[in-house]
This record gives sequence, C-alpha cells and structure tokens, in this order.
Amino acid sequence: MPSYRLLLLLLGVAVSFRIAAADPPQTVTDPADAEVVSETEVKVVELAASEAKVPVVKDDGKSWTSFRGDPLATGQAKSVLPDDPTLLWKYEVKNGAFESTPIVVEGVCYVPDLDGTLHAIGLDDGKAKWTKKTGAFSFAASPAYRNGRMYVGDIDGIFYCFDLKGKEVWRFEPKDGGIEINSSATFYGDKLLYGSQDAVLYCLNTDSGKLEWKLPVEDQIRCSPTVVSDRSFVAGCDGQLHIVDIKKGEEAASVPIDAPTGTTPAVMGGHVYFGTEYGEFFKIDWKTAKIEWRFREKRPREIRSSAAVNAKVVVFGSRSKNVYGVNPADGNEMWKYTCKRGVDSSPVITGDNVVVASSDGRIYLLNWLTGKEVWKKETGDSFASSPAVVDGRLLIASNDGVVYCFGKK
Repeated sequence: MPSYRLLLLLLGVAVSFRIAAADPPQTVTDPADAEVVSETEVKVVELAASEAKVPVVKDDGKSWTSFRGDPLATGQAKSVLPDDPTLLWKYEVKNGAFESTPIVVEGVCYVPDLDGTLHAIGLDDGKAKWTKKTGAFSFAASPAYRNGRMYVGDIDGIFYCFDLKGKEVWRFEPKDGGIEINSSATFYGDKLLYGSQDAVLYCLNTDSGKLEWKLPVEDQIRCSPTVVSDRSFVAGCDGQLHIVDIKKGEEAASVPIDAPTGTTPAVMGGHVYFGTEYGEFFKIDWKTAKIEWRFREKRPREIRSSAAVNAKVVVFGSRSKNVYGVNPADGNEMWKYTCKRGVDSSPVITGDNVVVASSDGRIYLLNWLTGKEVWKKETGDSFASSPAVVDGRLLIASNDGVVYCFGKK
C-alpha cells in the first residue's frame, strides 16, 4: 500500500463519527455568531491570467457540475444510459486512489485524487488532457464547477479555487487552522457554501475567496449543503438537521435526528431526505421543521449513501449491503436489492433505472420502480466515489485509482 494511502487509513481510524451528546445543541440565532472574519484568512489570491473563454454549462445532460448533479442534490441525471452499457475506456493512476465524484464540463472530466493531484480526462477517449500536482496533500471531497472554475477542499481543511487548466486562483484557510473537508461546494449568487470537520459551515465569495460568514455547529459537518431559495440544509454529526438563513448567516431552525450523519440532504419540493449512522432515513418538511416520516432498517447499519429522489421513489444504499427503494409519500419500502458488500456510494437516477456502485466492486443498474436488476458489471475494484451520468455515459472513480467510463459503443 502506498505510504499516503496508509496515512489516510490511519487518519480515517483516528477521526471517526462522534455520537451527539444527550442534550440537544442550542440553536445558533445570534447574528454575532455568524462571524465575519478578516480577508487575511485568504492565504493565496492568484488570479488566473485569462478566462476569456469560459465554458457555458447548458442544462442539456452533457455536463455534471457537482457531487449530486444539482444544488438540490437530487441525484437525477438528465441523460439516459443504455440498459447494457459497455466499457468505453478506463483511466488508471498507478498506486492511485479516488474518493471524489468526477465532474464533466464541455467534454472534459475533472477529478482530484487522494494524492492531491488534479486529473483532466477527455470524455470521448479517456486520455489525459493534463495532470497537475497541487499544493494540497489529498482530496477526498468532490469538486464543484462554476464560471470556468473548479472549487474543492482538501483533508487539511484548505479550500481551493482552480481554473480549468489546474492553475490555482485562490485558496482559503481558516485562521485557526482547518480540519478535513468532505463537503462539496454549493453556490448561492456570488457565494459558495461548504462544511468542514471543524464543525463550521463556511460562506465564501466565489471570485475572491473572501470569507462572508461562518456558522459553527456542535460537531463535524461531512455532508454537502443543499440550497433552496435563501435556505441551506446541513445534516450534521451533532444529530441535527440545520436549516440556515443564507442571507443572514444564521440558523433559522433545527430538527433533532437522534444520530450523527454525513449524508447530503436531497431536496424535493418542501421536503428533505437523508439517512443517518443509526440506520434511519428521514423525510422532513423544511418549511415547518417537522419530521414527516422515518424509515428504519430491520437490522440497521450506517447509511452513508446520499439519496436519489424523484416524485415516485427515494433510493439509497446502506452498509447492511442493501439498496432500498422507498415511497416518498409514506416512507414504506417498495423494494430492496442486496449487494455482496456495503453501499457507501450514492445512487443516480437515469431514465427508468438507477445506477448504484458498491464496495463489492460491482456497478448495478436497477429499475427504480421495482428494484429489478437490469445490468451489473464486476470491476474487481471498490467504490466510495459516486457516479456521474452525462451524455449517455456513466463515469465513476474507484478506490484503486481507476476512472471508468461506460456507455453505448
């Protein structure tokens, strides 16, 4: 095992989910707690030489610009995969490892690795456009794209902005030092939001990296924030769903969920959907801050898979080895599909099917209405990364340093 992966494994053992305290944490409502900090926290601001040709991302199924595909984290692809996808190419990094979900912009796949290197790969041929070793030690978080730039945090708690050639535009480092970032960025106007294991939700200016505000909570934030209107939703390791007023940088409400979690809340209509470390899955009305239903496994295990949702089904994986299809109206189980090992990867709905990857090294296509297996592929690898579906292709990066592309030959 390469030395950096051994170090990461040790860090992963040392930094585990902490169970929330018995007494619920106090809700942060004082505007003074939404502290605005000096620009000195932006350690490097190096504007790119030229961004004259900024790719314009159209909502046409040919781009995938964030961890879950959209600001609502629905995990819905606008592109449809064939029922029997063929391996088109694979991109291999010797002694490499990926936990990030790839993003795709204008026919190029961008994915950072656990060695702190950015990779730009041609979507059509799987060949490297460029690779760049950054100043980051390691990337476990997924990047997000906007206006010709990529935004991603590293395991040292530093948040970076790169142009599409891998050149650093700016970096933000909290003045008290950062802790691992697992959260992908979500955008709101000219701002971006991300969470950190230092138990803080950060709001930065996308152009300069200047800190607009920060909101501390009681324990780590491993999920990506979702955004609707001027509200953001953060499911925390403090056993709370936090509903945040983005304009004020204050918590508007919180909902006890009785367990820590690192899953990203998916938003559909007036509701958010996510699971917890205690094997429970929630539907919460974010306007009233009330739980509508909770689904619990018969033999509960940790749910670290963020849900894919549409009007008829909610799909998520579990470390119990099961993938569930749940009725969004009442929380009743519609179907269950059992894999060989646990499922941390987050599913993506594409056409009539949902694509799921497991730590058993297999990728599955299941009918999202019935749970019936449509297709599966055994790779021999393991997956913590989640799939991206663009332009009739499935992209996913493995723990073993391989980016796979499947589609119609």
